[in-house]
Amino acid sequence: MKVKKHRRLTLKERIQIETLLNENRSKAYIAKQLKRSRSTITREVNKLVGNTNDKYDAHLSHWCAKDDYLNKRILDKISTHKPLKHFVYKGLLSEWTPEQISGRIKELYPNDPIMSISHEA
Repeated sequence: MKVKKHRRLTLKERIQIETLLNENRSKAYIAKQLKRSRSTITREVNKLVGNTNDKYDAHLSHWCAKDDYLNKRILDKISTHKPLKHFVYKGLLSEWTPEQISGRIKELYPNDPIMSISHEA
């Protein structure tokens, strides 16, 4: 069984999308040319093109995608708030379960939005 590897669109592919859209090609045609899923092309185009008057810009799209990818990894709540990070790590070192940690936080800090977290996080 071959495992599918999800790979991001490259700038070259985005430029091809922009060129083919300017030639009024369909998203299905573009997907076939790039050997990508039609839904991938549709999602990519719909991110930037809200109105029919808007044009797809490959360079802007690539910059936004790169920015989203870089920022996605650093915005978790535990890393952002030191008191919460300290409490969670202290609980893990005390061999509490994630459910116990989130429950204890809810008991000790009932009205503090920063000191709230789910057991999944």
